[in-house]
Amino acid sequence: MKIFDTAREAMVELEVQQVARIYTCGITPYDAAHVGHAAVYVTFDLLQRQLARHNIVSTCVRNVTDVDDDILRKARQIGANYLDLAAREMAKFDRDMMGLGLARPHAEPRATSAIPEILTLVGDLMDGGFAYQVDGWVYFDVAKAPNFGKVSHLPRDMMLELAAERGGNPGDVRKRDPLDFVLWQPSLADEPAWESRFGPGRPGWHIECSALAMRELGPVVDIHGGGSDLIFPHHECEAAQTEAITGGEFVKHWMHVGMVCLDGVKMSKSLGNLVFVGDLLEHASGDEIRLAILSHHYRSSWDWSSAVLETAKDRMVRWRASGPGAGAIEEVSAALDLDLDTPRAIEAIEGSVARGVGVWDTAKLLGIDLEAS
Repeated sequence: MKIFDTAREAMVELEVQQVARIYTCGITPYDAAHVGHAAVYVTFDLLQRQLARHNIVSTCVRNVTDVDDDILRKARQIGANYLDLAAREMAKFDRDMMGLGLARPHAEPRATSAIPEILTLVGDLMDGGFAYQVDGWVYFDVAKAPNFGKVSHLPRDMMLELAAERGGNPGDVRKRDPLDFVLWQPSLADEPAWESRFGPGRPGWHIECSALAMRELGPVVDIHGGGSDLIFPHHECEAAQTEAITGGEFVKHWMHVGMVCLDGVKMSKSLGNLVFVGDLLEHASGDEIRLAILSHHYRSSWDWSSAVLETAKDRMVRWRASGPGAGAIEEVSAALDLDLDTPRAIEAIEGSVARGVGVWDTAKLLGIDLEAS
């Protein structure tokens, strides 16, 4: 198999042993899952299915960010406990992902479950001279990470722009460098707080994934990814702090999924331009939604529309009518081996259907069960 490695900026042979250690960034559970989330998790589900065809078992960890600025802000707005809010939204998320035919991850650990590990990592970074403390805040010092930028390959001005846009707060006057990022911070009066040698507080965003990935999978992850909006700052910072601790490579392959847009604008909770998976499942099957997503290459950014879903529904009708068979199964498998090229795979299935060849077995490579649906 080959995939496009974000950090190497190239298509590369996938370097995994018999067990692939996969970490994918999960949701912050303060609202329902939208199509952008679904595109990420369908992609990683498809990756694991294709690895299984090569007799490679996947150990996939998908975290839950159940304590951060966003969830605490939402809990404050609705007058709910942040953990109750997280539990409610995770139940919806799990139901939606099950509806799309996703296998359960090997582990789905919460950030709040890793506070001891997080504090150990922050302490190690302080003791190693990679971090500094100001008024109860602990920051990672990017000047101590000579490879900072190796994941995103962005120029400094673009890093600063994205940091400001994505919660990095480059204007924080306590920082030595505007790109330094938070490892630990004091909690507000109505926020959860844990005792630490730096004072009572809570973790920063990036450190939770380092702690959970290392706890669940070890110091090296084979494949790490998520949406392309996480490349910077999240994954860049995660790599820098983890490698400062281990002294070695943290991730063998970085894999990122393009953005799903609505009217040309990226779907996001902050903008409210969302198409929720739960709403779609009320009038479409999980297989139809899955096929609509897979009709676009995972690395591309694309626009969701009712037409995309209707095209998927029409395909499902024709594919189902083709009956049992493995038409184009080798072509589809080859397409998936080449960076999960689902448009090419779908084109091959369409060709078989046009020739009157059954494709039920072939569609299963995409995670679509035509016999059941």
